[in-house]
Amino acid sequence: MTLTEWLRDPNPASRRQARLGQAWLGWLRLRRNPLAMAGLIIIGLLLLMAAFAPWLAPHDPITQNLQNRLQPPLSPGHLLGTDDFGRDILSRILYGARITLAVIVLVAVTAPLLGLFIGTVAGYLGGWVDTVLMRLTDIFLAFPRLILALALVAVLGPGIENAVLAIALTAWPPYARVARAETMTVRNSDYIAAVRLQGAGAVRIIRGHVMPMCLPSVIIRVTLDMAGVILIAAGLGFLGLGAQPPLSEWGLMISAGRKYLFDQWWVATMPGLAIFIVSLGFNLLGDGLRDVLDPRSAGK
Repeated sequence: MTLTEWLRDPNPASRRQARLGQAWLGWLRLRRNPLAMAGLIIIGLLLLMAAFAPWLAPHDPITQNLQNRLQPPLSPGHLLGTDDFGRDILSRILYGARITLAVIVLVAVTAPLLGLFIGTVAGYLGGWVDTVLMRLTDIFLAFPRLILALALVAVLGPGIENAVLAIALTAWPPYARVARAETMTVRNSDYIAAVRLQGAGAVRIIRGHVMPMCLPSVIIRVTLDMAGVILIAAGLGFLGLGAQPPLSEWGLMISAGRKYLFDQWWVATMPGLAIFIVSLGFNLLGDGLRDVLDPRSAGK
């Protein structure tokens, strides 16, 4: 039996084989979606840029050379031109990918987990616990995320660490809503009743049975929300509340180049294109993952 046949076996012999088979079928569905594959390629390029920035960057992203300031694209030694301090824009974009990826990873491992925990607890326990947690969620949802992030950063102080914390604290409510809705649909299921009859407590049921059922919806939401996270991080950097000079954060680069937008357009346009392309990649991948992980479309 080949590996493909083993993965496609309709009667798996173990839980591991069943999970690997489901992952293989999901990959096949994702591969048939050209837009999702385009998004996956874009995110893969972002990872490569962040990992190999020291080897890909032709110049130091911080070193200034005022003799070469505001050089246009395709200048000798500067493929995307230089900024007002003579720094190579391509090198700064490559190193800026590291900052963007760090923000994405830190937000992705904090906000969804917090939202998943709050949503599953509220949906499973119900009653006053659900009321208190959902009213708290409504308070956070009542404010635009960027405005709330600005307020938090203003209190905590400017800096990339505080910006990540502010974004994470404003990003969890949608995940809590999604997890609560999923939990309320499965908490009265037969398999939950069977586990409860075996003597399992609420903590074990939520952790071992409810949360795994909510993960697909949360993963889809995370992928689709990453574009918004990138834009908020760039917005904070643009306003001077995120990454601080001389870091090569994309929003900070746009802020520095906005005064040259009409004459030296490349200074602000190149990092803006980087934000646009990466955000588009996450949106395309999120749409593809929704088609793969949504059980209502799994049989299509």
